[in-house]
Amino acid sequence: MEKGRLSWWLAALDPRRVFGLVSGLLLAGTLSVSLAGCGYNDVVDRDEQVKASWAEVQNQYKRRADLVPNLVSVVKGAGQFEQDTLTKVVEARSKVAGLKVDSSTIDDPEKLKKFEAAQNELGGSLSRLLVVAEQYPQLKATGNIGQLQEELTSTENKVSFARQLYNDTATEYNTKQQQFPTTLVAGLAKAQPADLWEIEDQGERAVPKVDLSSR
Repeated sequence: MEKGRLSWWLAALDPRRVFGLVSGLLLAGTLSVSLAGCGYNDVVDRDEQVKASWAEVQNQYKRRADLVPNLVSVVKGAGQFEQDTLTKVVEARSKVAGLKVDSSTIDDPEKLKKFEAAQNELGGSLSRLLVVAEQYPQLKATGNIGQLQEELTSTENKVSFARQLYNDTATEYNTKQQQFPTTLVAGLAKAQPADLWEIEDQGERAVPKVDLSSR
């Protein structure tokens, strides 16, 4: 048994084996340094930044969607409130809730476009709802609609900021992929250009102001 162990150690210390092991370690180290120098790590880091900024877009849109049930509930108290307007808000929120959205959405132009369309539809229906609510003094008398308006306006501002931050981060990521020498290793990092969010005209997307003192 001892002789067998000795033979194994002698074989392990064979110069050719030692040389091969050391060469392999050196090659691995060299490749690691080379990839880092070519921007591999930078591509990976920026990809994570894009995903993080996209997650913030999702969070802010969820905050907006969470306000809808309370808003609808308050408006229903007006009695003869425009039913078609309420229905469109509820349906738009249902479409948003029915979409499966995760970090892979930004890698699929079609899925991202559907998400954009659903959110734009909800935003438009909410704007219409608040405009119509202006015609009901009993709603404004409760003060609830004003509070919800403020929350919604704040959330819309955060949504706009999150979308712009995502676009800025995605643009930097896409630019980095095209720069030398990063472009040489972008494939190794499985880097793909990030789709940008189509920012609508802010005048059209702004939530109407509810002036409770005007009526």
